[in-house]
Amino acid sequence: MRQCYFCSQNFKDIDYKEAELLKRFISGQAKIIDPKFTGTCAKHQRALAKSIKRSRFLGLLPFTRR
Repeated sequence: MRQCYFCSQNFKDIDYKEAELLKRFISGQAKIIDPKFTGTCAKHQRALAKSIKRSRFLGLLPFTRR
């Protein structure tokens, strides 16, 4: 089993303004990748999803890819 990226890097919170970091956790179709594949723990997966959605709303990340 993979270790959570955010736990191993000692992240306190996931910032929605860090678009380059968040892009690692979305697929080519701009969908949030399942934690089974990314290895994130449940706590950080929830925070990650919230940050990605907030970043999409502000226009920093796309909702879809064309």
